[in-house]
Amino acid sequence: MKMPTNRFKLAWPEMLLTFVAVLPGRFARLQASAWAAQVPDLFKQGQVYEQGGNFAAAESVYRQVLASDPNNPEALKRLGIVEQTELKFRDSIEHFQRVLRDHPGYPQVNFFLGLSYYGQHDFEHAAATFHQELKTPKPHPAARYYLALALEAEGQINDAIDELNQVAATNPGKANVLYELARLHMAASFQAIEQLRKLDPDSFEVHAFMGQLYGDQRAYEPAVGEYQAALRRQPDALGVHYPLGVAYRMLHQYDSAEKEFLLALQESPDDPATNLSLGELALREKQYSKALPYLKKAAAGQPKDVETHLLLGRCYMGLGELQQARAALLVTASLDPSDPRSHYFLAQVYEKLDQPADRQRELDLFNKISSAQKPGGSEVEAKEPANP
Repeated sequence: MKMPTNRFKLAWPEMLLTFVAVLPGRFARLQASAWAAQVPDLFKQGQVYEQGGNFAAAESVYRQVLASDPNNPEALKRLGIVEQTELKFRDSIEHFQRVLRDHPGYPQVNFFLGLSYYGQHDFEHAAATFHQELKTPKPHPAARYYLALALEAEGQINDAIDELNQVAATNPGKANVLYELARLHMAASFQAIEQLRKLDPDSFEVHAFMGQLYGDQRAYEPAVGEYQAALRRQPDALGVHYPLGVAYRMLHQYDSAEKEFLLALQESPDDPATNLSLGELALREKQYSKALPYLKKAAAGQPKDVETHLLLGRCYMGLGELQQARAALLVTASLDPSDPRSHYFLAQVYEKLDQPADRQRELDLFNKISSAQKPGGSEVEAKEPANP
């Protein structure tokens, strides 16, 4: 009988040896595949530990990943963040740097590395690393803010302000950004004033700056003293008479205030603020004819200012020019519907015009708006005001 042709090139013992040799490799690949499937769950578990404040357990999870995959960038990053939270800055820096050696643009690692440098007070490396983060396609949202803080710590105040201005432009509602920006501007101002004092402690610039500083802080008496000292050093200086007049007005020294406002008006005849101030002072003394040209010029210069139109309306009332008063007060009401004062004075105008229905409407509006603005919401009836 003819034997069948052997289609196998390998004898059975050789095939068995080949199978045994291949099996471990396949098994290892299966193991690696199974492990890779577990890694996302381990990362989730690590985050749960972090959120619960169990940082030791989170570290353990990330080190478990690294035991099988020593260069896993995400595990190194997360481990570094945990270490940073625990103030282990040196360890976190080492792990962040390991990520960046193989993955220079790995998301947000430069930012966290910068934070660790910042925690070590190594502000130079912190600033450089935050700069690197800002070059990445999607930098961490807080990178520029912390760059500003690092620059400030390095004494680079102007650069820090520039960075914070960019942050504030894109995040106008961030109170901490605005606080830091205000603080840095103040620091820059004090640095400049100290340099001015070294040049000449009795200079015009020093006194003018201190006058403005006191005025901003509502310390009007020392503000007056500083502005007067500034004018003694430079009598023809521009821009000092108006803030000096404001300080006098706040101290109820109205004659001195008027004198300074008139000097300010010589510097800038069309300035709305100066004209308004002079009109207000004249109106206080019931000098309506004197107040009117100032208030008209102020209204022309700032047509959307509520206070200007309100004072103009009261001035027309004092002059008995009721239609003009009505027009000015209607402008006031349209500019700020929540301000009850315009309705209060409109009610007086309509009473003098013998328009009782209009008077009652304005009184009702006054009471409604006033009631909404009062704690508790109790309505109060409008009383007849004193003459304007």
